[in-house]
This record gives sequence, C-alpha cells and structure tokens, in this order.
Amino acid sequence: MNVGYVRTLERPANSIDRGDLRVSVIEKDTNQPIKNARVEISYTADPESVIEVLTTDDNGQTEEISLPTPPLEYSMEPSIEQPYAEYTATVTAEGFEAFSVSGIDVFSGEVSLQDTPLEPARAAQAPDNIVIGVHTLFGDYPPKIAESEIKPVGEPGEIVLSRVVIPEIIVVHDGVPTDPTARDYYVGYADYIKNVASSEIYSTWPRETIQANVHAIMSFTLNRVYTEWYRNQGYNFTITSSTAYDHKWMPGRNVFTSISEVVDEIFDTYLSRPNVKQPILTQYCDGKRVTCPRWLSQWGSKYLGDQDYSAIEILRYYYGDDMYVNTAEEIEGIPSSWPGANLDIGSSGQKVRQLQEQLNLIGEYYNAIPVLVPDGIYGERTAEAVRVFQRIFDLPQTGIVDFPTWYKISDKYVRLSGIAELV
Repeated sequence: MNVGYVRTLERPANSIDRGDLRVSVIEKDTNQPIKNARVEISYTADPESVIEVLTTDDNGQTEEISLPTPPLEYSMEPSIEQPYAEYTATVTAEGFEAFSVSGIDVFSGEVSLQDTPLEPARAAQAPDNIVIGVHTLFGDYPPKIAESEIKPVGEPGEIVLSRVVIPEIIVVHDGVPTDPTARDYYVGYADYIKNVASSEIYSTWPRETIQANVHAIMSFTLNRVYTEWYRNQGYNFTITSSTAYDHKWMPGRNVFTSISEVVDEIFDTYLSRPNVKQPILTQYCDGKRVTCPRWLSQWGSKYLGDQDYSAIEILRYYYGDDMYVNTAEEIEGIPSSWPGANLDIGSSGQKVRQLQEQLNLIGEYYNAIPVLVPDGIYGERTAEAVRVFQRIFDLPQTGIVDFPTWYKISDKYVRLSGIAELV
C-alpha cells in the first residue's frame, strides 16, 4: 500500500488541470437510449453540492463537460498523491428508478465515459448506488498468485475448447472463486476488457503502453476462456474480479476514450508462443509495490512507452522474444463477419447492404442517424450515417467502416435487435 495513501473523494486542493466527462443513459433491459434524463454531477464526498446539471439528448447522452482534476504529472509516477478526481452522477428520468454512481475517475486531459443503465420504475425506492472502487495502481489489492502461463491439456475430465474464439459474454464472479455469496455478472467481452484496463492502468499513459497492457489482459482472459479454467473446477463462471487470481473488474465503472479506442482496434487478438495453441496466461504486476520477474511490469511498461518502445517491443521485453500476436479464429455473437477491407464511398455488395440494414435498425433508437436505402451501394448518405454513428459511439469520425466501426455497429445491432440478450 502507498505510504500515506488517502483516497480523496472531495475536490482535491491541487485540482489545477481539467478532464472531460460524458454520461450515457440507457434502459437496462433493452439498451435503448433515454432522452431528457436529468444528470446531476457532484464531488463524490459531497453529493448534495451539485456542480453541474445536464440533460441527455435524443441519443441518451449528455454533453461533454470539463471538470477539475489533479495535475497530469501525478499519473506519470507512483505517488501518494491521488492522480484523478472522483465525481458522482445522479440520474433521474420519468418512468425510471433513480440511479447514482460514485467514484467516477476523471484524469487530466482524458475523456471519461460513464454508462448509467436505468430500470423501469416499480415502486418508491432510494436511488440505486454504485461505488467504483479505488484504482489498483493507487489502492491496496492482493498481488497475483503465480500460475503456469501454459495450462496442461488432455488430462482426464478436462474440457478444453478446440480453437481460440472471442466470446460474446464473459461471466465475472465478483470475488474470490470460493466465495459463494459473490455475485456473477454477464458482461460483453470488449466491455470487460475496457473495464479491467481502466481499473488497472492509467489512461494518460502512452498509447503503445496501453496497447501492450490490453494485449496482456486479453490473452490472460482468453486463456481462461480457452481452457475453461474455472468451469473445469466446478464453477459456473469464466473469471473472477480478484487480483489474487485474475484481474480487477469493477461493476458499473467508467472507462476512458484512450483505452476504449485501443480495445476496439485489437479485441480479436491474443498472445502466442511457437507451437502453443492456447493463448498465453500473461500475468503482470505494478512493478513498484510488487515486483514480478519474467512478468510484465505496469509501471515499467509505462517507462518503456515513454522511450518510444512499440507495444510488441514492450511485451517481448518482459515475456521474451518468442511472444507474438495472433488473431482469433472466430468472434461470437455477430450477424456478419468483418469483410476484410474498409468500406468507403464506392464500395458495394452484400456487406454494404448488411451495414445499411443494421444502421437503419440502430437509427430507430438513435434518431440522429439518417435513414438509408439498403441498396448495397456505399454513397455519401451511407458515409454520413457512419459518421454520425461514430460520433455517438466514440469512434474517429471518418465516415469509413474500418474494423472497429464494423464490430461496434454489429454489437449495437445485436443488442438492440434482440439477436443476443445480456442476462
């Protein structure tokens, strides 16, 4: 634990920088946006002192607001000074239960994204309240219990998947494996990775550092999926939220644009070694309070990023030169796979028609997206619909359907059409 560590929930006296926050409000059961919701922003230690009042637009989103934060330097070195400010968002909307989330992290120069799912009103109740835990680089969490990075296969009674697949859902046990009282959460795979990365590294770090850490988180997770590690022990979940066993995942926490963009770009990858079929169980530690030879050091990866190391160079620095990036054979829960090349003005065919049909359904709920004729021809109107979608869902507004945009559209289509249902 950091000596002198104090979690600062009120506005820190040294909040001389600014960071941004945007809140999205959706209906929990249908994933549909809720417009005209009232969002009150306050310091977490003083929720009654409202500093901003926002209203969601037709897309269920507030405007992006600038809020005080501690200096950027606090997140660049280990320190007893808290590197982020913490805010509370209290959300009310006609016909829905009130909801609040406390401890939303806001860093200097970063965009923080907070989702707030509302349930239909059933009875007069106090607002549901989520409290986001302290960041793992600043708080006190158990270190990882060392395991073999490659799991044995073919043992009697063991179930191992035949190929590496990106799962649609991760079942997260919010506690240690043996705790029967801990709740299980059903979380979309990319959402799970974004949550863990936002809980375990700072969004202010170099992009290549973020990418290296995301690779490690994803490969570890996919090893748990591939080997069905916990199910083979008689449990009904994929992974836990205990840092002693797995990663820190926090229910309802905010994520950051810088981390979200990286995950969207590489979420179908994992780390491999020659002649090893399973994803490598890439373990790591913070590198300061806990040291871990032959594992990735989070702070060490930050310093390598400062020196312009690439993501794969960072990974090989810690895991060895025989570590490489591989691509999963399948992504579950999507209606149509990536076409293999960007879709842009002049593209045509069945993939364009599928894209147009999916955007039309999404546009029934996000009305800013223009209605398209599903003719299979990628023209200016399709490009504009894509740009609007990208703006709403925090993607670069190019009007071009690249890999991250294709799968983001597929994900939103599935959630809104009922093809898949998150339990």
